[in-house]
Amino acid sequence: MDTFLRRPLTARLATEGPTVRPVWYLWEDGSFWVLTGPWARLPDLVRRNPAVALVVDECEVATGRVQQVIARGRAELLPFDVPRGRRKLSRYLGPDESLWDERFLGYLLDDPAERGTLWLRLTPASLKAQDLSYSVRPAR
Repeated sequence: MDTFLRRPLTARLATEGPTVRPVWYLWEDGSFWVLTGPWARLPDLVRRNPAVALVVDECEVATGRVQQVIARGRAELLPFDVPRGRRKLSRYLGPDESLWDERFLGYLLDDPAERGTLWLRLTPASLKAQDLSYSVRPAR
């Protein structure tokens, strides 16, 4: 499961409503870390009701690889720290920050307190991993 979650896949995070949004995440120290802030509705939704669900999955029809991880728990909002932000963003954007779009560099270079950047941390109360892969028969 850890190997799967270390891949730069997109997760979907569900809050009350329900509201579902695709998110980039960092799986670290047994928690999902999602970058958020005042530009999004997510912090307000979590403050109102911290119960969330998150799914990371992949489906490769050509190979039959189908895997999923489903997490549920109470999210918390924490101050943003740049080293963790760098680890998260480099998963998706690569290690060479000079190639990153300026929008992403701002998270690392701007003052998080001024910008309002936060972490949403989900330490799962429930975590379920499933491999639903199947064999693919060659075309005739």
